[in-house]
Amino acid sequence: MKEWSMLAAWQNLAKEYQLTTHQIDQFQLYLVKLKLWNQSFNLTAITTDPEIINYHFADSLSLVALVDCNKLSVIADIGSGGGFPGLPLKIMFPHLQLVLIEVNGKKVQFLQKMVADLNLTGVTVVQRDWRTFLRVESRQIDLFCARASLQVEELLRIFKPTSIYQDSQLVYWAAADWQANSGAQKWLAQEHSYQVGDRKRKLILFKRGKS
Repeated sequence: MKEWSMLAAWQNLAKEYQLTTHQIDQFQLYLVKLKLWNQSFNLTAITTDPEIINYHFADSLSLVALVDCNKLSVIADIGSGGGFPGLPLKIMFPHLQLVLIEVNGKKVQFLQKMVADLNLTGVTVVQRDWRTFLRVESRQIDLFCARASLQVEELLRIFKPTSIYQDSQLVYWAAADWQANSGAQKWLAQEHSYQVGDRKRKLILFKRGKS
């Protein structure tokens, strides 16, 4: 039953996101390395294969329901940790330039190793905290992604008048019952509710000059 559920999870992932055999091979290697490193480093509390496939890989790729990634050039993953959602999105969209923002040294090591093992190009791992990143970085970024990292109030610093990234977009992975407070409402452009596995979630798009 366990082998069947894992096979079904891979098949569902490939079908839903129209992944190639090569991309599935990359995801399978990613899963193996994630579990191996997780034995020494605290990368994720999700440890079974079907759960990793659903709640990390598929959940990361859910972005495609809200944003056309084919029209983006550069994305950044804030507080990347185990590489989610950045690395799954890079696997699915190889054309993307990817910036992984992570302050924890051990997680930075993992991310750098995964980029090498997956033979990914156009990926930069930046070891900075979020506020420092906003203060000192000046690279082009079209879209920032934040999944299980910082609170919305911290993330919305990108829209401050002094921020070089005030014209970028931000997508936040939220619980299904998440509601924007008055401060966040100002920048909220769109919401998308979805389900992954047995969990209901919501993607929130923030941008300046919202429609």
